[in-house]
Amino acid sequence: MSGTLPFGEGGGFAPGTPLAERMRPRSLAEVVGQGTLVGEDGVLRRLVARGELPSVIFWGPPGSGKTTLARVLARECDAEFVTFSAVLSGVKEARAVMESARRLRAATGRRTVLFVDEVHRFNRSQQDAFLPFVESGDIVLIGATTENPSFELNAALLSRVKVYVLEPLDDAEVRTLLERALADRDRGVGELGLDADEDALAEIVRLAGGDARVAFNLLEVAADSVEAGGRLTAATVRQVAQRRLAKYDKEGEEHYNLISALHKSIRNSDVDASLYWLGRMLEGGADPRFVARRLLRVASEDVGMADPQALEQAAAAAHAVEHVGMPECALALAQAAVYLALAPKSNALYLAYGRVQRTVGERPAYPVPLHIRNAPTRLMKELGYGEGYVYAHDTESKVAEMACLPPELAAERFFRPTEEGWEKRIRERLVELRARRRGPGTK
Repeated sequence: MSGTLPFGEGGGFAPGTPLAERMRPRSLAEVVGQGTLVGEDGVLRRLVARGELPSVIFWGPPGSGKTTLARVLARECDAEFVTFSAVLSGVKEARAVMESARRLRAATGRRTVLFVDEVHRFNRSQQDAFLPFVESGDIVLIGATTENPSFELNAALLSRVKVYVLEPLDDAEVRTLLERALADRDRGVGELGLDADEDALAEIVRLAGGDARVAFNLLEVAADSVEAGGRLTAATVRQVAQRRLAKYDKEGEEHYNLISALHKSIRNSDVDASLYWLGRMLEGGADPRFVARRLLRVASEDVGMADPQALEQAAAAAHAVEHVGMPECALALAQAAVYLALAPKSNALYLAYGRVQRTVGERPAYPVPLHIRNAPTRLMKELGYGEGYVYAHDTESKVAEMACLPPELAAERFFRPTEEGWEKRIRERLVELRARRRGPGTK
C-alpha cells in the first residue's frame, strides 16, 4: 500500500522505475484514450470540474488506464491516494486504511481515494466491509477489475458505485503514447536520441494489442538494446519481443468469451473462425481438456443426428488430448473443430432432451407400464410384471405393436428431426416405424 503518488512534482523517479510508470499522465489533459470519460465533454471531466468525485468501478482490459485514471482523479481533486491490492492484502488491512481515512476526513476534511486493484478478488462477504465507509463518505472507492462486475461484485456494492467501462486503446492512441515517450527527455527515452522507423512503431503497436503497458515495456526493452542515437527497427522489436502469447485469461471473463466465440463459430459453420478461436485458446494456454469437452457438447447440441459421426470425431479428439497432450493434440482438436463446422447442423436432439427435462420436471413420475417391466421373481409375474410384452425380434417387422411410454405420454413426440443431413433419413425412418407400430395409444 502507498499513500503517495508515484510521480514527483519535478518528474524525478527512483532508479529502475519502469517506463510505463514514468509515463503515467499527471493530469486529465495528458490522458490518451477513453474520450467518453475524460474527453472535453467526458463524464468524469465534468464531475471533477464540479469538485465531485463519486465511488466508481473501472472495468476494462489490462493496460486500458484503470490505475492511471484513479491516480489522476485523486490528484485533480487534491485527495489522499491509497493503493490497495486485493491479491496481496485482505479485509483486515482494508479496514485499517478506511479507519485512517475516516480520521483524516474528520480532522482536515480531506478525502481519501482508496484504489482497490483487482477488486473482484474479494469475495462477496468481504466486499461488504467497504459499504459503511462508502455510505458515510469517509472514502471514495475506486475499484479496478478486468472481470464483469455483474458477476463478480455483490449487489449491495454495485448499488453504491457507478461502473465505467474502459476500452482497449486503438492503434493511433498507442502510437501517440510511443511518440510521446520517444520525445520526452525527462520521463521517457528522449535523452537517447533514438530514430524509430515507421515499421518499428507499427510492430510495437501490433504486439501491444491496445495495452499501453505492453507498448511501453516493448519500447523500453527495445531502446535498451540500441545504442544512444541509434535506429530502432521492426527487426529489433521482434527480436526483443520474441514470442508474445495470445491474450488469454484461463479463469476470467475472456475465457468464457473465447469459448463462446468458438462454439458459435462452429454452430454457424464458419471453419476459419472456428480455427482462429480454437488457436486463441490453445496458444494462450487453455486446458485442452476443457476445449475437448466443449467440442463434445457441440457435437451433440448443434450437429446431433444430422451427422452421428460428429460425436465420434469429437470423442477421438478428446482421446488424443488425454494420451498425447499439447502441443501434439492441437491438430486433433483442430480436425474435430473443422469437422464439426462442416457438418450439417441440427439442434433437434438438444431440443428433444429439453422437452424431456421439462416433462420430467413438470409432470408426475408415471409408473413404468407393467408389460415392459422385468419379472425376475414369481411374485412379480403374479402381479402382472412383463405380461403382454412382445419380443421385437420375434416379429416379422422387428417392431412390436406395443407402447413403451406411459399412457399419459403416449402422444408425446420428443424427438423431431429436421431435414438436415442424416436427420432427413431419420425422419423417414420414424414415419416407417410409427406405421409399423399400431399398439395402444400410438398413431
